[in-house]
Amino acid sequence: MSARQTIAVLLAVIIAAAVTLPAQAQTARPAKPAAKTTPTPPTPSQSTSEPDVAYAAFQRGHFITAFTEATRRVETNGDPKAMALLGELYANGLGVPFNEQKAAEWYKLAADRGDRESMFQLAIFRFTGRGGPRDRDEAVRLFAAAAKLGHPAAAYDLGLLYLEGQQFPQDFKRAAELFGTSARAGSPEAQYVLATLYKEGYGVDKDPREAARWLGIAASGGNPDAEVEYAIALFNGTGVAKNEAAATALFLKSARRGNPIAQNRIAHILARGMGRPADPVEAAKWHLVAKAGGNGDPWLDEFVFKLKPEDRTAAQKAAKPWLDIIAAASP
Repeated sequence: MSARQTIAVLLAVIIAAAVTLPAQAQTARPAKPAAKTTPTPPTPSQSTSEPDVAYAAFQRGHFITAFTEATRRVETNGDPKAMALLGELYANGLGVPFNEQKAAEWYKLAADRGDRESMFQLAIFRFTGRGGPRDRDEAVRLFAAAAKLGHPAAAYDLGLLYLEGQQFPQDFKRAAELFGTSARAGSPEAQYVLATLYKEGYGVDKDPREAARWLGIAASGGNPDAEVEYAIALFNGTGVAKNEAAATALFLKSARRGNPIAQNRIAHILARGMGRPADPVEAAKWHLVAKAGGNGDPWLDEFVFKLKPEDRTAAQKAAKPWLDIIAAASP
């Protein structure tokens, strides 16, 4: 099992929220790590007042120009941001031959000069063994250094390692501190995990209001799991004012994006007429879609079975485009 899978399993154990909707209690999937194997574009250089031609060329997709200008800037100014850009180009084969070893070398040069993005990217390389041997100790050191300089993803990944408890003793309090740093810097993934810790009381005092607040922020930031969890909190009035209509709108939004949990929830809502008028055909449609996506429900099975034949046929017809997509995506 990979470190990422281990973390996911651990979070799955942590997340055990009771949901008061009539459906079987379920919760959204645990958060996935933010660490990337593909670097993000470096920020423009601040080490010189001249326009950052290399970065501008990179943004426009003119990678050969970006490589030429970044090389010139390294030779002229020893600019760590230009070094980071060269690492990015080699790491992805953009304008130059794909070469992870050279990417790691450029990231290291920039990291040694205090560039936090390069510290983070090099940490990913060391953690995964890209561009050289795996070295988890060095990866952790680099994550910590980047997090200290305010890198949100580095703080998030370091927090996950404290949850995992393999590289060093498991420490929920330290993990919560790191997730808080990343969450306040705007990471929706960290916001979601921080909300989970507040909900369950791991590393922080149990606080449904703080949990709901961070879930709402993470949902607004586009985290799909937080969107479903926040909808559940709104529907039940857990840590936030009860608002079935707003919850239903969120469930429907997530259902349309393919989330089986949201599809199951909206099926119950439409079957029972909670938060909006009952709609048996739509309820049955979403149940069929959720079930095909792995989220079965005996109560809804019976509900669909008892529908008028014409309503059941209409639901099956409405669900068919979704079912075809799910079937096509199956192994």
